[in-house]
Amino acid sequence: MRFGCVLADAGYGISAAFRQGLDARKLAWAVGIPRIQKVYKADVALVWPKVPRGRPRKIAVPDQEAVPADMLLAAEQWRTVTWREGTKGALAAEFTARRVRVADGPEARIGTRAGQHLPGAEAWLIGEHRVSGERKYYLSNLPADMPLEELGLDHFEGRAWHGLHHHALMVMVACVFLQYLRLTAARKKRPPAPQARHPSRHSPLSAPPPPI
Repeated sequence: MRFGCVLADAGYGISAAFRQGLDARKLAWAVGIPRIQKVYKADVALVWPKVPRGRPRKIAVPDQEAVPADMLLAAEQWRTVTWREGTKGALAAEFTARRVRVADGPEARIGTRAGQHLPGAEAWLIGEHRVSGERKYYLSNLPADMPLEELGLDHFEGRAWHGLHHHALMVMVACVFLQYLRLTAARKKRPPAPQARHPSRHSPLSAPPPPI
């Protein structure tokens, strides 16, 4: 089975191990993240800090601080995108995007703070401001030269749990029906099983008649 782009909500997208696992499998992905997910600007560099005394540092540190995703996108230019007509009118929202490096690298002491994460792989950081006031943030490992239209809505474009459950149920029913057809066709092609032969009355394997 081939995948075009793995999609996941923030429940999965918050996990660095999940994102890195997709990278290890060479899969393209786009996942939701919480607004507090720390990121670095794409031009972050690792430098060797000057130590006033003691042994020199063994790990280079970033030359800038990681900031929450919503803070980094706050100063960006947002534009309205309309992708299709829904049952209640046009579906539109404001979007912006920029290249970042996610703060999901190895842990290190940066300045006076321990347990900080070094810059990881470069990715797209995407922000969405909906008409309802809700704000969403996403990460994607799509290449820097790929149009962001590739991150359009997938085949199911529902907006409520009821519609999602109905869609999932119909998909499962279709899968079961196709499995039934496949097994039925395979059963028809199977040669008939040989019938078991019962020993005759005069066969040496038959039991002797009872004494009179």
